[in-house]
Amino acid sequence: MLVGKSRESDQLSWPRRAAVFGASGGIGAAICRLLADNGVQVHAGSRSGEVPKHQHIIPFHFDLEDEASIAKAAEDMADAPPQLTLIATGVLTLADGTGPERSMKATDPQAMARVMAINTTGPALIAKHILPLMPRDDRFVFAAISAKVGSISDNAIGGWHSYRASKAALNMLVKNWAIEMGRTHQHGAILALHPGTVDTALSKPFQANLPDGQLTTRRDAALNLLDVMLDAGPGDSGKLLNYRGDEILP
Repeated sequence: MLVGKSRESDQLSWPRRAAVFGASGGIGAAICRLLADNGVQVHAGSRSGEVPKHQHIIPFHFDLEDEASIAKAAEDMADAPPQLTLIATGVLTLADGTGPERSMKATDPQAMARVMAINTTGPALIAKHILPLMPRDDRFVFAAISAKVGSISDNAIGGWHSYRASKAALNMLVKNWAIEMGRTHQHGAILALHPGTVDTALSKPFQANLPDGQLTTRRDAALNLLDVMLDAGPGDSGKLLNYRGDEILP
């Protein structure tokens, strides 16, 4: 049985092994706990190495801007690759307090490069080293948390230039990976995921004006995303899916 809101106490039949890059964040940590509580062996990575503690969680260190650390993490998983991989990293407001731009006049090249490095290039390096470990004749899911605001067709109000651009680029990369892997790995699903607005540090500065009911708890968000990932198949590969499993058009 798959994990889900009405069946979370049931044992997972798949996957047996998982990897979460960004396991110290709100969504990543919640997904690690849910998987581990269901007996899944989870390789849980963060920049600090601090991740949820559990008998089924194996911590590792990585840095999105240090390819060698990502390559080392993949090497350590190579003998028993994860059947489900989630990239749960991302930044909206930088560590120095620089937030998303409200107009083009606020565009700063250094801030934009930093956002792109974390939201786009980092996940690309993870894909570079993890996707070659995937089996050609068996099921796998490789997913990255993206955002609805990365959809060009859905953009009605503009702004948030670096964040929107980084997520649009990530969505394009997911499509590229799906096409390339689909030529030889026909049982896999490579996804971009929109989790909704979740009560995490990323959304904290922007929660005050949210309508009632729009903010999702970390656990509920994790349950939603796990349901989407565990239900996904090859026909979903390359898509941006929301937390209900509906496709968001580019």
